[in-house]
Amino acid sequence: MNKTIRILLVEDQKLMRVGLKSLFEGQNELEVFSEAETGKEAVEKFRLVHPDIVLMDIGLPDISGIEATKRILEIDRNAKVIILTSHLSEQEVLDSLHAGACAYVMKDINTDILKMVIKTVKEGAMWLDPQVVPILREKNCGVVPPRQMSRAMFKEQHANLTQREYEVLKLVVDGKSNCEIAQELTISEHTAKAHVCNIIQKLVVDDRTQAAVKALKEGLV
Repeated sequence: MNKTIRILLVEDQKLMRVGLKSLFEGQNELEVFSEAETGKEAVEKFRLVHPDIVLMDIGLPDISGIEATKRILEIDRNAKVIILTSHLSEQEVLDSLHAGACAYVMKDINTDILKMVIKTVKEGAMWLDPQVVPILREKNCGVVPPRQMSRAMFKEQHANLTQREYEVLKLVVDGKSNCEIAQELTISEHTAKAHVCNIIQKLVVDDRTQAAVKALKEGLV
C-alpha cells in the first residue's frame, strides 16, 4: 500500500484553503496534513511536522512565499516546495526557482494535473507550468544556461538523439501535445508519440515534463 503524501498547505485566503483541502478529501494518496496562513507560520509548521510536500502561495501577509521557501530549504535542503500562485511575474518565477522550489504551478491548473504534479515532485521530479517555459527560455538568468550550444555541439554531446528527435524535443519544451507535434511536423500522432518515448528514454528521465526541464537546464534547445 502506498504511503500517503502529507501536504503542508500555505495559503492566506480561507476560501482557497477550503477548496484545496476538499480536493484531497477522501483520498488515500494525498492529505493536507497541516496548514499555514503566513510565511513565518509555514516555516515553523515545516520545522514541526516535516511534510512531504509544501504547497506554497507567493502572496502572504508577512514574508513572501519565496522567502518562506528559502527558509524552509535552509532547514532541510531536500524539502519539496511547490509554488501555487496566480502570478506570472518574470521575477517571481526566477526567484522561486532560485529559492529552491521544485515546481511553479498556476492556480488555474487542472485539478488532476495538480495531483499528478504533487506525486511526481514527491518522487524527485521538477515541474513547470507550460506558461513559465517561455520566461525561462527568454531570460536565462542562471536557472537555465545560456543557449550557446551549436547544432554540431549538440550532435557531438547527444549523438544518440536523431535530428527528428531534436525537433520533437523543441516542441515538447514548447508544451506541445503529441497531436500538436504531429501537426507541426506533418507526421502521424503515433509517430510523434514514439519519438517522445525515445527522447524520454535517451535523456534518462521519467516523462516529457522532465525531458523539457532537462533540455532547458542543459541548454539543448
